[in-house]
Amino acid sequence: MNETPLRMGMVGGGQGAFIGAVHRLAARLDGKVELVCGAFSRDAENTRATAAELGLDPARAYADFNEMMRAEAALPEGERMEFVAIVTPNHVHFPVAKAALEAGFHVLSDKPATLNYAEAVALRDILKTRPELSYGLTHTYLGHPMVHEMKAIVASGGIGPVRKVFAEYIQGWLAEPVEGKQADWRVDPARSGAAGAIGDIGTHAHNLAEYVTGQTMTHVAADLTAFVPGRRLDDDGSALFRMSGGAKGVLSASQICVGKENTISLRVYGETGGLEWYQEEPNTVIRTYLDRPTEMLRAGMGYLHEDTQAMFRTPPGHPEGYIEAFANVYLEFAEAVRSGKGVSAGIDSALRGMAFIDAMVDSSNNDAAWREISI
Repeated sequence: MNETPLRMGMVGGGQGAFIGAVHRLAARLDGKVELVCGAFSRDAENTRATAAELGLDPARAYADFNEMMRAEAALPEGERMEFVAIVTPNHVHFPVAKAALEAGFHVLSDKPATLNYAEAVALRDILKTRPELSYGLTHTYLGHPMVHEMKAIVASGGIGPVRKVFAEYIQGWLAEPVEGKQADWRVDPARSGAAGAIGDIGTHAHNLAEYVTGQTMTHVAADLTAFVPGRRLDDDGSALFRMSGGAKGVLSASQICVGKENTISLRVYGETGGLEWYQEEPNTVIRTYLDRPTEMLRAGMGYLHEDTQAMFRTPPGHPEGYIEAFANVYLEFAEAVRSGKGVSAGIDSALRGMAFIDAMVDSSNNDAAWREISI
């Protein structure tokens, strides 16, 4: 028997926004989620046009998120939205999430969770009073099946205790002054928060390192730079880091590496082997050994862990990528809402991500002194 799709409302993602369209494609890919309403823009005409383009009921295209929460909560239980997807700049994440949770709606938010750590703590406190509600972050790269395979190999002892981790996310699109909707808020402290590249993409590298190793990052020694003259937030950063299980690593996040597109990589090395994954070639994991030839593990193959195989939609040799990974994030969240189970990147990840940003900024401001990631 087919399950009724989970009803979703969206805040942000109006015409001209990149990530909202990606969310909508991913959410509907498997038929488990249905968009029913939205407050897509501060511009009322944009919201109306977006709703019309998406075939939504005009009455459910709201002027702002507060109106959406009130109106949806007043609808019959079987009609109102069940969760809110937040696809806005960082400074809007907290007020929308707070309003949604207090109105009784589940929340799936873009990362980083909030503008600052204090807001993340406030979200945690709200969730403590509403244990029936689910909260998740769209850390897209956790949805890649081969990242899941790496985690499974590490957890099973397949490379021995982890010793060294390299987490990297580099782009080149902000190598010179850039204006426009996608760039402006990312370089504005009032809308982005205390960090630029480190908050925008460094949080992905941090999240991947913790997810795959099963260890939390405990300390960082960071060097952040704004290379573009006049830029108020970092566009490049690197750090040494220590992890709870004894592993040590290097994290780099940069948006000024000319020619780079969306180069994410994670390399993890243990006592007996290593694993490498590159997001621009997401269907392969390179596995190394002390005493055997290097292997290339490929997507969809029968030798992968059973849980990994369940994440694929196509047979081997039919590449799956960014949209499918994003769709897996939505599938996991829908299951969490239905079952009450947690999600891979929930409120704990939200707190760790914001604490990571604070520690990176503090360390860099103090000549790369070691700083604890304190929660």
